[in-house]
Amino acid sequence: MRRGVQEQAEAVEPAYRPTRADILAGIRVRERLRRLVLLRWAFVALFAALAVQSVVLSGWTSSVPVAVLCAIMIWSIPHLQAHHVLRTVGWQGEYRTTVSGAGVAAETEHTQLLQRWSLFRGYRETPEHLVLLSRDPNILVLEVLPKRGAAGPVDVDRLWAILDGHLTRV
Repeated sequence: MRRGVQEQAEAVEPAYRPTRADILAGIRVRERLRRLVLLRWAFVALFAALAVQSVVLSGWTSSVPVAVLCAIMIWSIPHLQAHHVLRTVGWQGEYRTTVSGAGVAAETEHTQLLQRWSLFRGYRETPEHLVLLSRDPNILVLEVLPKRGAAGPVDVDRLWAILDGHLTRV
């Protein structure tokens, strides 16, 4: 069988409409790999401690709302990012993705994008998603493949096989 025909036969074609949960799952995977979760929670704890300190030591209660607001804003950064990304890509409608030996191709009514395997360092699985992570140090490119987009469990297994053939689990 010719290479192009073989790759097409082995391709998996999930179709899905991106949701906030999909994007948030990708952001959370990236944060765990970069250890930003620990940093974010350290800042939340710092602002919470400053709020307590301002009340206990100085009796100043007016700074408590500001410290609590800062802690909440720091905690909510991934949610705000997911909301912004969804506003950027959500209007494009359904994504028809093809995962094959050539890479990951995504197509909507308005765009076409082919990402070759060399772009990615690896992938991580969550209960509902497969998240592909770029090679750059800050992991700026994420490709989130929701498992619900696959035609069934057999397609998810084929998707794993293709990913395992080209990437490592990180």
